[in-house]
Amino acid sequence: MTSSLSSNGAARDDLDADFDSLRPGASTTAGATRRTALMAALGVGYAAAAVPVAAQTFVTTPADGLVAGPITYTVDGFEVPAYAAAPAGRTGLPVVLVIQEIFGVHEYIADTCRRFAKLGYLAIAPELYARQGDARSFTELPRLMSELVSKVPDAQVMADLDGALRYAATRGGDVARAGITGFCWGGRITWLYAATGKVKAGVAWYGRLVGQPNALTPRNPIDIAAQLQAPVLGLYGGKDQGIPLDTVERMKTALAASGSAAARASQFVVYPEAGHAFHADYRPSYVKDAAEDGWKRTLAWFRTHGVV
Repeated sequence: MTSSLSSNGAARDDLDADFDSLRPGASTTAGATRRTALMAALGVGYAAAAVPVAAQTFVTTPADGLVAGPITYTVDGFEVPAYAAAPAGRTGLPVVLVIQEIFGVHEYIADTCRRFAKLGYLAIAPELYARQGDARSFTELPRLMSELVSKVPDAQVMADLDGALRYAATRGGDVARAGITGFCWGGRITWLYAATGKVKAGVAWYGRLVGQPNALTPRNPIDIAAQLQAPVLGLYGGKDQGIPLDTVERMKTALAASGSAAARASQFVVYPEAGHAFHADYRPSYVKDAAEDGWKRTLAWFRTHGVV
């Protein structure tokens, strides 16, 4: 598959913005070095994220009472790996698609699925890079961005999410009560999938809103604001240098100008003291108050919009 990086550098600029949002100096107040943050998040795996600066922030949700673990489902002949969690012995469950950060599906994303499952949801986190490669095999963030992330087509992602819902319907999920939430890279995907008519509500955590189109990522959230079919709650950090607040304001304007009821019902919450990845409890970027408030708002948003 060809890369989405264009010769004019437009796509590269978007990747650079994502890169900047992940730098410790740009998005956290912790005294971690850039190398520490990168090693904490990349190829050496989730265990390497247990750096001292973040060691006291991990949230661990046990699987007691749950059916939880790796699964696969088929889309266009490809076996898509995923992590799923649900209450044991129950059916007719509301469904939440949990969309990975830029670093793929690892223990933090799996734990988020278990948190939803403890509350009565069937939660599924697909490995949305699986056709292109394994994020855990990269030890350098620029290479991860250019050699893997940039090669993942939005159309492929949308199809794999459709497949996750089909899987959920065969495993006790009520897809008429489906929602989506995503972090970082997954925040952008959350906005896009909310325009498909497949979910009732979305919660986007610090997902990029604007950018230059290219062959594999032809539209960004601001481009589909008027086509939203499910209301989205956007949770953003006031100190996120990779996602400037002026882009949040531009998105608000686009939503307000839309004839879509879902667009007009969408809302933003900006946490002034938080940077990027403030919900990621395994990283120095974690901001406990913002993360906990955002989680409460996520659950309330889903309840309000029928994902319950």
